[in-house]
Amino acid sequence: MQKKILEFTNILRKSGIRVSTAEAIDTFEALDELSLDDREVFRDALRATMVKRGEEVPTFDQLFDLFWSGFYDNLRESFGQATAGLGDMDLDQLLEQIMQMLQNMEGQEGGDLGELARALLTADLSQLENLIRAAAEQAGVDRIENFLQVGFFSRRTLEQMGIEGATEELQNLADQLEQAGMSPEQIQALRNLIEGLMEAARRSVRSFTERELQKQNHDYMEKFRRETLLEKSFYHLTEEEIRKMREVVERLAQRIKNVLSIRRRRLKRGKLDLHQTLRRNMSHGAIPFELVFKQRKKDRPKLVILTDVSSSVANVSRFMLQFVYTLQEAFTKIRAFVFVAELGEVTPLFQELEINKAIEESLEGGDVINVYTRSNFGYAFHHFWQNFLSAIDNKTTVLVLGDARNNYNDPRAWCLRDIHNKAKNVVWLNPESPSAWGFGDSVMDKYLAYTDVAEECRNLRQLSAMIDRLVL
Repeated sequence: MQKKILEFTNILRKSGIRVSTAEAIDTFEALDELSLDDREVFRDALRATMVKRGEEVPTFDQLFDLFWSGFYDNLRESFGQATAGLGDMDLDQLLEQIMQMLQNMEGQEGGDLGELARALLTADLSQLENLIRAAAEQAGVDRIENFLQVGFFSRRTLEQMGIEGATEELQNLADQLEQAGMSPEQIQALRNLIEGLMEAARRSVRSFTERELQKQNHDYMEKFRRETLLEKSFYHLTEEEIRKMREVVERLAQRIKNVLSIRRRRLKRGKLDLHQTLRRNMSHGAIPFELVFKQRKKDRPKLVILTDVSSSVANVSRFMLQFVYTLQEAFTKIRAFVFVAELGEVTPLFQELEINKAIEESLEGGDVINVYTRSNFGYAFHHFWQNFLSAIDNKTTVLVLGDARNNYNDPRAWCLRDIHNKAKNVVWLNPESPSAWGFGDSVMDKYLAYTDVAEECRNLRQLSAMIDRLVL
């Protein structure tokens, strides 16, 4: 057990969880006092002694499940599917007859099966697990580093197991049993079973290799998933990916905040003013004892957000609002409005509620606007022009997010023209490709003349790049 604990400790360290020698000793002492029969108690003991920071708990839990959860359950599921091709044939009865005929054929050619072939035929899952683990160790699966190597190491493991030889042995066995008088129905069932067993073995080996990749390169895998989410279209996110995307947005926002902090410190000091430095030090023979810096001040912009929250762009709206309000110290003031046809202000929600709760309230919009109507950008812009145009001045950036699908209503582009005339700039983010702008019920072409920047924004990488441009 101590060897397994140390192996698990090394995996945690590789994944970024710092476990000291003293903490490993604490783990051994804790386990001396506890029963190892209770899985939850065992997990809690390791977590309490090895994990120091709350943000490391999810990583620990995933690695614990990968390392300590038996591979046996995966085998049982894979080989349970191998009997699907037997139809109404009684598997136990078929196997019993096969084993009886094997006993009669012992010593004959084809009557002696190898270790792997016998384990496959009898579905001896414990033996199969041992064979897969031994073959994987010989194949060097513990050196796997990325997804591209899964197929390579899976093939090497199967070769070390001797899967081709086992297949040939079982097929020869079917031929021998057919010659020995087994019925055609049973022979066909056996051949179907052999085919299913081989496929189950390949699936199991690949699953084992993927689990090993997760264990050995958890940190890399998490980075890979985040990179994948950055590129994935907002339209195709699952509920689980939406939850994970919130964490990715927080990480990106924190990175931008760090860059902003560095830039503010540089701006505070300013660049060396050589001319004023020489003038100040004329009394010292122009030797620069006193340095003079150019003081530069970058005004933080005011931001007004007009966000389409119709179902077609809801995910884009969700993450843009999270992004902007996570970076709200980068702006002098933020006012947020949501619309489908009606337009309503949701700024108070972000002042009163936790950010994710405020976003959900904004998207559902039940108390703010009717979110179940058909999109009408012209109506929303006209409402803003009538009631909130005074919120715009020459320091205000207006950020519009929407697909400009107007259901053939009047776009009232003149309202956006007046907003553009008062604002510092107008930025429009559209989740649709520019090739679709102006086609069908899209009125994006009518609004383009009154925007300073209009770009496609269908994934988090594009959104992050645009937010960078706004605040940096």
